[in-house]
Amino acid sequence: MDDLLTGLPPMVAPDCRVLVLGSMPGAASLQVARYYAHPRNRFWPVMTTLAGISPDASYEERLAGVQGAGIGLWDVIGECRRAGSLDSAIVRSSERPNALVPLIASLPRLRAIAFNGATASSLFRRHVQPQWPEALRVHVQCVALPSTSPAHAAMGLEALREAWSVLTPWLAGSAQGGTGLRTQA
Repeated sequence: MDDLLTGLPPMVAPDCRVLVLGSMPGAASLQVARYYAHPRNRFWPVMTTLAGISPDASYEERLAGVQGAGIGLWDVIGECRRAGSLDSAIVRSSERPNALVPLIASLPRLRAIAFNGATASSLFRRHVQPQWPEALRVHVQCVALPSTSPAHAAMGLEALREAWSVLTPWLAGSAQGGTGLRTQA
């Protein structure tokens, strides 16, 4: 049996407006304890456009850049068994979700939860949504986005950037002032 994997801590500022949730960090990310560390993952190239981060920024500068734009990072799953990095290899009976409901409740400016891929969205619906109070749901829009993972390389970088641009109305410095625009995912 595979060893139990433990995810990364949340990178979420108190003024977070968009919470980006992945499924569970891949092996490269867990090895170096950094979000989206695989060199072919397109998350950080998407953020260069969305959050105005320099392509040459250090990891610490990237985190500061996304948080400054109002974006927080975490994953739906906090612990699981998985061989390799593919979401399809997660042993379903081993999934232990992160404490997302308390986090969401602690973020008064949160307006959107963006799922980095279909698996993150599905895991959220299975593990978190049943415990998510209706009072919190009315203020937060859930948006399923295409995965930035190298396992989903069929979608090009420009198409990914376009798809992820739906988050722009909720970000700091947007024309809407980061208040949010209700859209359907």
